[in-house]
This record gives sequence, structure tokens and C-alpha cells, in this order.
Amino acid sequence: MSQPLLSLSNVSLRLQGTPVLEGVSLAVQRGEVVTLIGPNGAGKTSLVRVVLGLIKADSGQVQRQPRLRIGYMPQKLQVDATLPLTVMRFLLLAPGARQIDALTALQDVGAEHLQGRPLQQVSGGEMQRILLARALLRKPDLLVLDEPVQGVDVNGQIELYQLITRLRDRYNCGILMVSHDLHLVMATTNTVVCLNRHVCCSGHPEQVSLDPAFVALFGDQASALAVYNHHHDHDHDLHGEVVEAGQSHAHQHGPNCNHA
Repeated sequence: MSQPLLSLSNVSLRLQGTPVLEGVSLAVQRGEVVTLIGPNGAGKTSLVRVVLGLIKADSGQVQRQPRLRIGYMPQKLQVDATLPLTVMRFLLLAPGARQIDALTALQDVGAEHLQGRPLQQVSGGEMQRILLARALLRKPDLLVLDEPVQGVDVNGQIELYQLITRLRDRYNCGILMVSHDLHLVMATTNTVVCLNRHVCCSGHPEQVSLDPAFVALFGDQASALAVYNHHHDHDHDLHGEVVEAGQSHAHQHGPNCNHA
């Protein structure tokens, strides 16, 4: 196997004296999608900030391939309602951005028709595509997507996941994606990492569940989603601390990740 685009080895981090990451290890290869899941307060955002180099881990190693280009898509963007800013102008604010590249990025995400629209007038799904286009301006080797379907309805979420898959193939990049909606995990995700300050478990996602309620909800598009089954050898108490389990157990993630 080739050298990963990004690898974290035994990374730990404390913020204001509180441990937020403990011995976290993961790697992302070119052409691979790694999906990071976990409950609120699990350390997902802190891990993304470590990956981006915005904060330095207290211990462990973070290795990036030389001259690695990273495109980052944040969860959301607040825009002043009085700011006269079109979609194209917003993209051109990115350092070194050229109009031809911005137009290509909009085409790649299916949002070329939005280039002249005021940013304040786009829908939630359109904004996510615009933020994704901005991340593509760097022609990234690695895309870091922080909850890319935030504020988007179910059908829009499926479309965005499918788009992300196509972009991975088009750009031949690796993707590290954070997901809060744990019941929606791309079928093409190569590795799922369950984080609750430490890595609870990681591995390949299972095939889409054949649960009748799940199939009824998503219909023919259900095959675009996957539910991840995995095995824990420990539990967490109400404070997120690791406690010994009476016995190991397998469970399936639904809309929330309950480790208690």
C-alpha cells in the first residue's frame, strides 16, 4: 500500500485542561473516503482542526505527504444580510482564486447557474455545494468535509453524498468526512471511524440495511446509504468515560450514537 496522504498516530489533545482527544490513530489514502462519526462532544471538530494544522496536538504524530493540498469545507457559513456578495465574488475571495477555476468548480458541483446570485439568496443545499466548490479551488489531494450535509433535507443529503463520491473519482483525492447524522453513511465509504475522544472502533461499513422502515424511507435511493455495524469491547458512562463492559456486544448505529 502506498504512503497515506495523511496519518495520525496516537494523537492526544487537551483544551483548557480537559482531554478532548486520547490516543487517536487513523490514516487516509488517495482515492479513499474515511468517515468520522461520533456523538456531540466526541472531539470530531478538534480532530479536524489538528488535521488542518490549526491547533497542535499535545502528543502523537501527524504526518502529511509533502506539498499536500488540502481543501476544507466547513459546517456552515454565516453571511451578513447587508453584504453585497454574489456567489462568484465569494469564491474569488479565496486566496489565489481565478474566475476560470471558480467557474469550473461550480460546474463540478452542479452549481454553475448560481454564479451571479446573491449569496444570501441561496438555499441550504445550494450553499453546501458552493462551500464544496470553494474547497475544490485548491485542486486538493485531500478533501476535509465537516458535516457536508448540514441543513439539507434527506433527498438533498443523498444527492450530496453521491456528488462527493464523483468528486473523489474526478480529482483522485482522499476524503476525510465528519458525519453527525450517523444513520446516513455513504455506501462507498471505505473506512468508518467511531470517535468518542478515543477511537472506539473502525472498519469497513456494512451493506445497506434491509430493514423495511429504512427501505420505505429512502426507496430506490436507499442503496446510496449504508448503516455501519460494529463491535465495542467497552461502554461509556454519562460523562463519556470508558467503563468496562459486562461482555462485548454488537450494535447498530441509528440516528444517535449511544454508548452508555
